[in-house]
Amino acid sequence: MFEVLVYVYENYWPGDDCPESPQLMRKLSAVGFEDDDVQEALTWLTALNLATGECRLEPQAGIESAPDSLRVYSVKEQNQLGAECLAYLACLERAGYLSALQREIVLERASAARHGPTLDLDDMRIIVRMVYWSQGIEPDALLRDELCDARGSRLAH
Repeated sequence: MFEVLVYVYENYWPGDDCPESPQLMRKLSAVGFEDDDVQEALTWLTALNLATGECRLEPQAGIESAPDSLRVYSVKEQNQLGAECLAYLACLERAGYLSALQREIVLERASAARHGPTLDLDDMRIIVRMVYWSQGIEPDALLRDELCDARGSRLAH
């Protein structure tokens, strides 16, 4: 599913250029993606668009956090996401790249993604990119580099 999401992100930026689901499904199948992966990705994207749309229509009172607030993760969230993904989200929030509302959308979509015992950091990066994509936000160059960077490609100095 994540390969399909990356393809959609890379080929249909901004999100309003993306075709409707039936046409997109045909295009993705023609490119060579498996029908099960395409269907799973389209279902996931539909739910993402619903969540993003609801947030635009009715901002949730109290969701935007104060600078000194703390998000407490449930044991289930900790187990599903793992320490690495949770630290990554906290880092994005502290840097001002992820609002509390965006974080909640990322968490909801991460829990809806099918994955192993814990979500891989690269998959978390894809989810964050897709949240931006669904909101029509193009990350600045520094964040885009971070979201698209593979873990093993950096050299330590």
